[in-house]
Parts: sequence; structure tokens; C-alpha cells
Amino acid sequence: MIRSVAIIGAGTMGGGIALTCLKAGLRTVVMDKAEAALDRLRIRIQDHLAREVSKGRLDAEQADAAAEHLVLSRDLRAVSTADLVIEAVFEDLEIKRRLMREIEPLLGRQAIVATNTSCLLVRDIAVALDDPGRMLGLHYFSPAEISPIVEVVTTEATRADLREPVLGFLAATGKSPLPCKDSPGFALNRFFCPYCNEAVRLLDEGVATTGQIDAVACEVLGAAAGPFRVMNLTKPAIMFKAMESLAALGPFYAPAQGLREMGSVARDWVIEGEPAPLAASARRTVADRLAGAMLLPALDAMAAGIVTPADLDRGAREALRFTRTPVSLRAQLPPDEISRLIALVRPGNRVAASPA
Repeated sequence: MIRSVAIIGAGTMGGGIALTCLKAGLRTVVMDKAEAALDRLRIRIQDHLAREVSKGRLDAEQADAAAEHLVLSRDLRAVSTADLVIEAVFEDLEIKRRLMREIEPLLGRQAIVATNTSCLLVRDIAVALDDPGRMLGLHYFSPAEISPIVEVVTTEATRADLREPVLGFLAATGKSPLPCKDSPGFALNRFFCPYCNEAVRLLDEGVATTGQIDAVACEVLGAAAGPFRVMNLTKPAIMFKAMESLAALGPFYAPAQGLREMGSVARDWVIEGEPAPLAASARRTVADRLAGAMLLPALDAMAAGIVTPADLDRGAREALRFTRTPVSLRAQLPPDEISRLIALVRPGNRVAASPA
């Protein structure tokens, strides 16, 4: 049973994971070398708990108890007593491997190690451990304190006896596990990142503007937010890094030129508030290519056994907030229409409509 958790990294994701643990009554250590990051997290947690009390989701005693379970530290040795360690540091393979080598000698033999990586292979991080079987991926979605889905990513080395305590931990913290195999993009980013990438290609080609593409995504695919708005929330540079990690799967996954450019600067997409109406042909092109860009990778992932259709559908609805998911599209559309949509996004086949 997991009673204490250590999170390495006090940033957006690490802080969100910490909040879920604290509200579940778990002793929660957050370690970060930057004092400023810890100070920001302390204020964030105080503000969050105060809001929960004001909205009636927690009473004052529960909020006080949650705050008392928090330990902030700049000393890596603070993680040594944890039953579960979750790293949530910068998405750099060598940084994560170095961290694994540093923490393993500090941990108890039964401690479980998890990575919150969204774009690196878990097995590539686990090789830095003397015991790679103690590691798995726990990929939270932003905001981690709210999103209900956590991808549970297992490698060929991950020990089977990790399953029960990890699933118990997720249940205790109010999260729903989405099991998947260790593969580029795991289950949900395997199709969601190419969908966003295709949106940038449409922009690059002048088919539609950011606001127009977002509007079509919401109207036709039932997305809660369009791809450019989501990229602004998670940051375009992170999306670029994710697409780089998928590029090994083939030419379809190559980052769009516009995404490459945005990946080199700390800047968000400019999205017009009231986009002009799109011509019917351009609207159809946007809708078809976004659908094709979801279907192609999702069908590949399911065919490869990376994720079950039921789990992929649940994750697309609950984590990504699509009402029309790749699984529902597959069920609703005739096979020849699915083939047509996929053909539209295969490299060399894209034909842009005239801009509006």
C-alpha cells in the first residue's frame, strides 16, 4: 500500500499531482532544487485549498490536514522514505536518467518509481536504474489536479506486483487508470499530437486561420477546445517536443514547419476572437484532415495492441474532452470513408482547399 509519495519537480504538473495526493491524506514530499519554485507551489497549494473550502468541497479541518501532509524540500534525500516517487522534471532524457541514478540508492527496496513523461519512452528512462522493473509511467493530463485520467504505462520490464499498489493509489487520489503499453505517444498523445500537428499544417498552407480551425474542431469533432487553444494551454514548445518524439514512427508524424518555428520561441499562437466564416470547401478540408489525423495514428495504436478501443475512447472523452473520438468515428463511418480521410493526411496526398 502506498502511504507516502515524493514528487520531484514543483512545476505545473508536479504541483497538480501533489494536490491530488494531499487531498487524499497522503504524506507528500515535493522536492525541487529551486527555492522560488517551492515558494510558488506553497502559495498555489494554499490558494487551491482555500478555494476548495470556499466552494464547500472541503471543510476547514480537511484543508488544514491536507496542508499538514506537505513537505517541501530542496534536498533530494527527502524522497528516501516514500513508497512511490514520481518524477515530473523537464522533458530531457539525460536529465531524467541522471535523476534516476541519483535517487535509486536513496530508496527502499520496495519503493516504486514513476515518470510523468508525456513524450519520452519509459523504458529509455528506466535503463538508468539497477532495477528497471520497479519503474512505470504515470502520465497525468493537465491540469493534473482536475483531469481524471492517468495513463499507466508499463514496459516489458515492469514487475506485475506494481499493479495492485499503483491502482490503489490512483483510486485513493480520485484518478481513473488508462492502461497502455510503452510506445511513442502512449495512448492518447499518439493521436492527439498529430491532430494538433495537422492543424498547424492547415495553417501553414493557408487553408484557414487559427480561430477558423479551432471553430471547425469544436463544431465538427465536438472538441471542448480547438487545437490551437489547447496548444496555448500546454505550450507550443512542448507540443513540438512531443511531435519530435513521434517522428520516428514515420513521415506522417514529422512536425509541421509552423510548429518547428513556434517550438524555438516562448510564444503562444495568436487566435482571433471572432474568426471570419470559412468557405464550404475549406471548412470540409479542415474537418476531413483533422479527422484523418486522429484516425490514422489511433487505428495504428489499437491494431498494435498499445491500448484497447474502450480505454482509448474513455480517455479521449474524459481527458481530452472530445465527443467524437477516433473510436466513435470508426464506428460511425463506412470503411471507404475512413480510408478516404486517412489518405488525405498521408504525406504526398494532402490537397489544400482554396483559402476562404
